[in-house]
Amino acid sequence: MKKLLFLAFLIFSHATLAMDPVEYRSAEEEQRFRALAAELRCVMCQNQSLADSNAMIAKDLRLELLNLIREGKSDEEIKEFMVTRYTDFVLYEPPMRPSTWLLWFGPFLILGIGAVGVFMIIRKRSAAMPTKPASDNDNQEW
Repeated sequence: MKKLLFLAFLIFSHATLAMDPVEYRSAEEEQRFRALAAELRCVMCQNQSLADSNAMIAKDLRLELLNLIREGKSDEEIKEFMVTRYTDFVLYEPPMRPSTWLLWFGPFLILGIGAVGVFMIIRKRSAAMPTKPASDNDNQEW
């Protein structure tokens, strides 16, 4: 039973361990902080949000985020501040502009190239296959 409780503690405490203990001024401030921290990516980690990361830079960025919220900055102003400092990488959904076209359309481009390649291979193999005319012997076997 103790092992089961310990396992449950580990599973449910993971998300709360990443966040720093902070005294929020209101429930609205906490909700806004958590929403923005989930939308922003840790600049050091591979694919973790600011809320999930335990990196020191993420802790600093969370404090910076809270300070910006308390200064009265809007969500867009905060995101713009982070992008100015850390480029579009900090956003999970970067804006569509010429510098991010490959990011947005690259997967479709690769999928299209792959589909064309498969089509050409199938067409080439079907053209290379000899067509055998049906003979009377084939009909007799059935």
